[in-house]
Amino acid sequence: MDMGQCNDAYSAIRVAAALAEAFGCSVNDLPLSMILSWYEQKAVCILLTLLHLGIRNIRLGPSLPAFVSPNVLSYLVVNYNIAPISTPEEDLKKILG
Repeated sequence: MDMGQCNDAYSAIRVAAALAEAFGCSVNDLPLSMILSWYEQKAVCILLTLLHLGIRNIRLGPSLPAFVSPNVLSYLVVNYNIAPISTPEEDLKKILG
């Protein structure tokens, strides 16, 4: 489900929270992933907000921001299940298994 630009992440969080409540689970138990597109610096604030809220399974793209060094990416992958996007087909395979 496309929720708009990165500054519309709050709407996506609200929808995910409502779905989690309706299904009696946590947001991270839902079969969802959030993709943040890195076109502007404000996406950094949104990523930090999502991490603070404990949101996992975030996909970053189309390219990673400059501050995401290999060590930072490794930490984010291990602790938050964050991954760079690839092609739509490959991303769906990763998400759906």
